[in-house]
Amino acid sequence: MPKILIMVDEGVEDAEFLYPYYRFQEEGYKVDVVGSKAKETYLGKHGVPIRSNLSPEEVNVDDYGALIIPGGRAPDRMRINKGLVRIVRDFYERGKVIAAICHGPQMLIEADVLRGKRATCWKSVATDLRNAGATFVNSPVVIDGNIVTSRFPADLPKFCRETIKLLKGE
Repeated sequence: MPKILIMVDEGVEDAEFLYPYYRFQEEGYKVDVVGSKAKETYLGKHGVPIRSNLSPEEVNVDDYGALIIPGGRAPDRMRINKGLVRIVRDFYERGKVIAAICHGPQMLIEADVLRGKRATCWKSVATDLRNAGATFVNSPVVIDGNIVTSRFPADLPKFCRETIKLLKGE
């Protein structure tokens, strides 16, 4: 079974990190956490400490089936890290599943992988999404090819369910 990679940085929306982190483990996937630095503890938006086990340089994209990008303020920090942006681009170019929620699509915008795609996000990111060449759809979950996007924490059950289905080829 392929592993799952989830991104983290300061200010990540705690629920958008924790829910998929445990939900994918519950499905039997091993989940690795990548941050700007390996073995660094990042504080979530609501104070939950989250420790990375990998840096971008240590990630071999071929070891993973999916990339999860939670929202909060973290994507704004992550998108200035060339290594993290490269990971998104590499997942996209290899046709692997990428799932981004809330502000997470900011990483998809930075990696320039949304042009011509349908996607959703937190309302304040919608204009950025359109400016990146995507079509904004205000829906709990939007799937376009191997990209899954959602709007906010209340969408997490559908977000994870649809990402798991895509991983399983359903």
